[in-house]
Amino acid sequence: MTLLQSALATDAPGAAPATPTMRLDLVGLFTHAAWPIKLTIGLLIGCSLLVWIISILKLMQLVRLQTSEDDFERRIRQASSLEEFFEMARAHRSAGARVVTALFVRGAGAHGERLRAVADRAIVEEAREARTLMWLLAFIAAGAPFIGLFGTVYGIMDAFIRIGAAKTASLPVVAPAIGEALITTAIGLAAAIPAVFFFNWIDKRVGDFVTEIEAAAGEWVALIVEQSQPAELAIPLAAPGRPGARAR
Repeated sequence: MTLLQSALATDAPGAAPATPTMRLDLVGLFTHAAWPIKLTIGLLIGCSLLVWIISILKLMQLVRLQTSEDDFERRIRQASSLEEFFEMARAHRSAGARVVTALFVRGAGAHGERLRAVADRAIVEEAREARTLMWLLAFIAAGAPFIGLFGTVYGIMDAFIRIGAAKTASLPVVAPAIGEALITTAIGLAAAIPAVFFFNWIDKRVGDFVTEIEAAAGEWVALIVEQSQPAELAIPLAAPGRPGARAR
């Protein structure tokens, strides 16, 4: 029999019907799943949505912080005195401006190490604000696969229970439970992989931003100390003239 005759024989009325194409129906699996599987899938979908919402908000926040910081750096280069420097910082709303304001408010009259400690504390506060909600990305990245694994284990247990009840291991009995089990693992990975990616990316950008502020704060502390020294040295220099005036 030739290939053409075989094809015609297959399409003949008395021929066996072709095997239907099976498609993955996620909605059907979720609808017929047990309530622990539904709860697990719902939790993982919520985690996945949180990952994207938090990541978008954090990226927008970092862009805003970096743009504001660059603008502040450009403005303070035009300051001709410490008073003008402080006024520019107080009128601006960037992370660097808040560090400079802390130097003038909490570090008034201090020098050297004291100013550096005040700057470090202000930088820690800015870094904490920049890393807000990062812990949630880390939690989802670490916990989502295990939440999906819980659904997998429950689905396999359900498959064995169905085998015992039906007293057969045929595919119609086992396949639905195994499908429900594996879909939770897939959704868990779909939530964890973007969380890992965005956490590392955002954490790197936050680290670079904090490093820039630390370097700038060192320059600001040195500038304040340098500009403060001449005013203080003027008093000891004028003091020796007073005894001479008395002797005269």
